[in-house]
Amino acid sequence: MQFWFRFFSHWPLWALHALGHLAGWLAWLMSPTYRQRFSENALAAGLNFLQVRGAVGHAGCMSSELPRLWLGKPVPVRWTPQSHEALAMAYQEGKGVLLLTPHLGCFEVTAQAISDAFSATQGPLTVLYRPSRKASLAAVMESSRARPGLNTVPTTMAGVRQMIKALRAGEAVGLLPDQVPPQGMGQWAPFFGKPAYTMTLAARLALQTGAKVVMVWGERRPWGLGFDMHASLLEESLNPDLDTAVLQINQAMERLVLACPHQYLWGYARYKHPRTEEH
Repeated sequence: MQFWFRFFSHWPLWALHALGHLAGWLAWLMSPTYRQRFSENALAAGLNFLQVRGAVGHAGCMSSELPRLWLGKPVPVRWTPQSHEALAMAYQEGKGVLLLTPHLGCFEVTAQAISDAFSATQGPLTVLYRPSRKASLAAVMESSRARPGLNTVPTTMAGVRQMIKALRAGEAVGLLPDQVPPQGMGQWAPFFGKPAYTMTLAARLALQTGAKVVMVWGERRPWGLGFDMHASLLEESLNPDLDTAVLQINQAMERLVLACPHQYLWGYARYKHPRTEEH
């Protein structure tokens, strides 16, 4: 596995994205189950296939670009002035920054871009990740994701404690709140009008620490030209009621997805029942 990651890490981004688009369409054509879930999820959001067909290829790009992002040369990243300013303002509050992104665009590059831009002055960024069940891939993830200014913590109680510690130190933490958590670590809440088992961790972190909530995502530019960084403060303060706060975060995720539906991972099993954690 490491050999192939290193091999593809030397490819130009345009070639990796071309390979990803091809792989995404092959997966879509070869799996009726995947096609059905993709279409049903888009329809739940009120979108037809023509509006989201670009997401078929972008789903493949999420995987094909990883070797370059983890092991290769830095990729071009553009910040909009409003995005950089919004994140800088959130840091200035001094209460920590909670960065949230759905399965939209390239969420790997967001962590790298934020740590590159802010870690020298604001401290490291801590991101939550779920270790791969494949030992070979887990080894690559652990050795390549962590880098100066960027700490990674697993989805365990120890990882959560590290995130709380970072927020209380005024640093930033990041996670994907639309990821289906294990049984007992979430609650059912509407997402595009359908009940989705939703993690409560994001809301709990914000309510417990008073951290500023910032929505972030990395948009792929065409022809392998790099990525655009988007960041914006949550439109309204989270309600102290946990159920309401979880719903607010889901609604914020919906707004991001609808802003760029052709780069959302519509094939993700967002409405599945949670798994039971093994002890």
